[in-house]
Amino acid sequence: MIRKLLATGSVIAVMTAAPAVAADVTACLITKTDTNPFFVKMKEGATAKAKELGIELKSFAGKVDGDHETQVAAIETCIADGAKGILLTASDTSSIVPAVQQARDNGILVIALDTPLSPIDAADATFATDNFKAGELIGQWAAASLGDKAADAKIAMLDLGISQPTVGVLRDQGFLQGFGIELGDPNKWGDETDPRIVGNDVTQGNEEGGRRAMENLLAKDQSINVVYTINEPAAAGAYEALKSIGRENDVLIVSVDGGCPGVQNVKDGVIGATSQQYPLLMASLGIEAIKTWADSGAKPATTPGKDFFDTGVALVTDKPVDGVESIDTAKGTELCWG
Repeated sequence: MIRKLLATGSVIAVMTAAPAVAADVTACLITKTDTNPFFVKMKEGATAKAKELGIELKSFAGKVDGDHETQVAAIETCIADGAKGILLTASDTSSIVPAVQQARDNGILVIALDTPLSPIDAADATFATDNFKAGELIGQWAAASLGDKAADAKIAMLDLGISQPTVGVLRDQGFLQGFGIELGDPNKWGDETDPRIVGNDVTQGNEEGGRRAMENLLAKDQSINVVYTINEPAAAGAYEALKSIGRENDVLIVSVDGGCPGVQNVKDGVIGATSQQYPLLMASLGIEAIKTWADSGAKPATTPGKDFFDTGVALVTDKPVDGVESIDTAKGTELCWG
């Protein structure tokens, strides 16, 4: 049958198999951490769908964002346990590839969630936000919000990790292109020459890291007036660093996630705009794909024109600008997670 799922106003058609007895089907979910609200919601979605389809789900997570070794060990455990499928948000999108190939060689369907592997076809499929578009939306919004002042902006780039996982590169590069900054190598961040970029620092995707990275870049240039952040926990940390020097009201912060705390921060003026993604949808579709693989050997299809399955993105702001489609925080709250 075809199930239609509503995501940010667009209908996505997904092929699914009819429910069947699947007590002998085991799936694994391996996330970067088990504390970030994004991955908490992802686990909830996978757990609920696995229960519905009669699949045994085993969950694993890194100790912190960037804990590659724990993720490799989890893949090895899933292989030993005879799992039919693995849902993976990789911390190191290149170094994880040999372990992923080992799983695939053992007949396991490997689906990347949110974070594409490098190369993307190292996984059997990817269910994700269009992370470049997510970055591009907040870049376009920031540039339009500043107007003529965008030409003299001082931008802090608060990225994810020094290994430059694909999700971080895509959001960073999307933001810069949306803001109107010429990219260097689009497959990495930090090589741009535009003088408006004060610098890049890494956050590990958490509040403490966001605060530390913001402090480091403020030490370099206290005139920063635009802050790109990899996600909303990092944005919250950046805001606290700015608040500590009385700059919280004159710096534009943008981010990606769309969790309920982040949407509330948009409503409260902490974040100017955020790009909302849908982790529960990613995870539930991933479990359905593993069920279909176990039943028929069929692999998931991609979104037409893309090399992954696009689970949707929407810009959330209460200060819309011409030419950039957005939803307000009331609608963002209806769709948020965490």
